[in-house]
Amino acid sequence: MGSRLAGKRVIVTDFREYNGADIAALFEEEGAVVFADDRDLTSPSAADDLVREVGRVDILIANLATKFGFAQAVDQPDREMVRLMNAIFYPLHRLTRAVLPQMLERKCGKIVVVGSSAAVKGRKGGVALYGAARGAQFGYMRNLAQEVAPHIQVNGTAQTYVDNQTYWPQAYRETEDFRQRLAEVPAGRLGTGRELAQSVLFLAGPESDFLYGHILPFSGGWITS
Repeated sequence: MGSRLAGKRVIVTDFREYNGADIAALFEEEGAVVFADDRDLTSPSAADDLVREVGRVDILIANLATKFGFAQAVDQPDREMVRLMNAIFYPLHRLTRAVLPQMLERKCGKIVVVGSSAAVKGRKGGVALYGAARGAQFGYMRNLAQEVAPHIQVNGTAQTYVDNQTYWPQAYRETEDFRQRLAEVPAGRLGTGRELAQSVLFLAGPESDFLYGHILPFSGGWITS
């Protein structure tokens, strides 16, 4: 067991989606007190309720995810646009707004956005709305990082091709489309949840004290900068 996060109180949201469980497990190994939460954060009051229940929060891991269907932009209705923003972007601001007062008072804190490469590198296949919601996360994160520097570090990951059932269900991995997509990845495989969690740990730990508004690509070489 390590001690890089010894005694730190950490919220990990959407615990059962994306790579929330992997992040929580590694952080606990590193000595953190982890509040792994899976409540519906689309309610406007949910973020405030969560932070009030936890109390002191040293690190916020905004692991926000929702399943979606691939569809061309011309076929996407407004309700899907609203649903994705409600699940992916709006909770980020509400969570941040809830934890910032105590972090600013202590002049210490970390916020990590577990984001997606869909906001960094475009591709065809019907992910325009999803990419837009993820892009909103990064736009918010980069500006927020400037607001709260130097005492609070806000950074994020741009991940894809990482083993999780939210976006890479087992049935899809058996398709030709998956094999063709994986062929585009220099690593030639999906990254493990633990590998992703290690990148989040880097951004949540003391090693990121000099980073503000950075996006760490985590994609097996599919994104290089």
